[in-house]
Amino acid sequence: MCATTGLSLSLPSCGLWRDEPVAVAAHSWVGYQPMFLAQSRGWLDPQRVTLVSTANAQESIDALRSGQVQAAALTLDEVLSVRSSALPLAIVLVFNVSMGADMLLVKPQIKALSELKSQRIGLESSSVADILLAEILRQAGLVEADVKLVRAPVDAHLTLWRRHKVDALITYEPVATRLFGLGMVRLFDSQQLPDTIVDVLAVRQDALDMARANAWRHLLVAHFRAVDVIVRNPQDSAYRLASRLNLPPADVMRAFKGIELPGVSKNVYLLGGAEPRLNAVAHRLSARVHAGDKSAVPKDVSGLFRSDYLPAEELLK
Repeated sequence: MCATTGLSLSLPSCGLWRDEPVAVAAHSWVGYQPMFLAQSRGWLDPQRVTLVSTANAQESIDALRSGQVQAAALTLDEVLSVRSSALPLAIVLVFNVSMGADMLLVKPQIKALSELKSQRIGLESSSVADILLAEILRQAGLVEADVKLVRAPVDAHLTLWRRHKVDALITYEPVATRLFGLGMVRLFDSQQLPDTIVDVLAVRQDALDMARANAWRHLLVAHFRAVDVIVRNPQDSAYRLASRLNLPPADVMRAFKGIELPGVSKNVYLLGGAEPRLNAVAHRLSARVHAGDKSAVPKDVSGLFRSDYLPAEELLK
């Protein structure tokens, strides 16, 4: 008979359970890249964690729904929407807080938000894009009927601009940096919506079991090690991530400048305690989305945030 000790998670031979691997879907948003940097440095055991690259957030959501993956890297509002459609999810990690990396880019002739009237604005079919759009229109003194919306996933934004199908784009890094190189200019960004656009690791609640606990903790330790390396050795990190982000190494760190990559202590602050900091953010997001006639986001966020998979600081030294 196996002894029931605090070490039992590392004893699969006990016969009561065995360690199960996990798969995580993520597209090329810059804030998700520490996971892939950890993979490139050999810190992720492929027998424990598989990273599945997708073209955009919707592909990640589809993989999550189908059970192809047990977790996905998504924005908080995307998690709220998916959770409302009868797929129970929990958030175990905050990848980043957007501080300018989500933005409105325009053709150079547009100098003010009010000049967006009658212009073609490309954007994803996502709550983040809709939240940015609502604030942009509010500041511009416009309503949605005053502009022409062109819905397209982020991986199509470069094509839309090159083919002159849009006059402006609500987009994000690393695509934004490439659009700068094609002549677009920034007119608005997420700095004007503080603590609103947050990217997280959302896990199916049926995968938060004892058999996968080691794999989730292994992934989080690798993620935080990679965050530390990005801070301490940005040049090496830039070269390792350049091909994945489809950017020259010199532009990779520039793409990171628009986000905060919170460490363990900040994650505990955001996810932990009786009243996690992100509870208030989630309720604020819900209010914004409901104001835009989006009824899918629930007001009840109880049980959404989990800090118990976060590693102790000393494990990262």
